[in-house]
Amino acid sequence: MNVTINGNPCRLPEGATVAHAVEVLTSAVAGVAVALNDEVVRRGAWGSTPLGENDRVEVLTAVQGG
Repeated sequence: MNVTINGNPCRLPEGATVAHAVEVLTSAVAGVAVALNDEVVRRGAWGSTPLGENDRVEVLTAVQGG
């Protein structure tokens, strides 16, 4: 299935979830937020939120600076 992750086209297997999309982009386990088609998906729902053809996923990671 074709989705867009952070503005870039990406091909994922049928049945992929938000958690799969996050794994494609980052290995970070903390400081990550996700929006699916402009709606925030809470972390506890990543593994149970399916992706569909042409969905748009935005994965944001916190960056520490100083």
